[in-house]
Amino acid sequence: MNDMTFWDHLDELRGSLIKIVVAVVVCAIVAFFFKEELFHVILAPQGGDFVTYRLLTLIGESLFEGDILGMEAMGVQLINTGLAQQFLLHVKASLCAGVLLTLPYIIYLLFHFVSPALYTHERRYAVYLVVSGYFMFMIGVVLSYFLIFPLIFRFLGTYQVSEMVANTVTIDSYMDTLMTVSVSIGIVFEIPVVCWVLGRMGLISASMMSRYRRHVIVALLVAAAIITPTSDVFTLSLVALPMWLLYEISILIVKR
Repeated sequence: MNDMTFWDHLDELRGSLIKIVVAVVVCAIVAFFFKEELFHVILAPQGGDFVTYRLLTLIGESLFEGDILGMEAMGVQLINTGLAQQFLLHVKASLCAGVLLTLPYIIYLLFHFVSPALYTHERRYAVYLVVSGYFMFMIGVVLSYFLIFPLIFRFLGTYQVSEMVANTVTIDSYMDTLMTVSVSIGIVFEIPVVCWVLGRMGLISASMMSRYRRHVIVALLVAAAIITPTSDVFTLSLVALPMWLLYEISILIVKR
């Protein structure tokens, strides 16, 4: 690798990018032909019988002897307003599924391209960084899918300024919100990984993070409000609380 020229490295990078594109396209084509299964997963939070709603209803009935959380069937109808919109959404969902399925392979190829330039101890830290970053991102996506997005959708989908105005949500609005919230929460869950890197570089310390805790909490509340554009304090807390816990965990990681 040390004898490789700039153009040799460029050719190797091009080969890695071609492999990534081929892998994503192949997985996207496979996902495209499993339309029923794919959209069963995507549209599951839209139904009133989604596992999150049933669980919260059960908790409400057990603790308060009634569904005070309002987790009953929502009755929000998804509609399509464009002639080719459903087909384009099918393609878009398939591509997203292809990227998600091939994400470990993409990370492996990129790491394989970069790793020869690293020293042995740097490679070890890089492996830890990549693996932990991937799993933290996926944990954030799963939490968003099962908890945060369903509650955001429940609030926004059932909110009415008047009984004279019925709610009908477009399918593209539903999917855009799902992807935006999922990616945002996945990125938020990278806080411990980012803090670990900054701590290793000597840019932050545990004492500094503790000293500016109040400022960070305010910033986290602002970020949570941006991710969840609702006036529902309960939903806002569901986003802000994990962010605060991740920050506290980050302090312990940097201190260690």
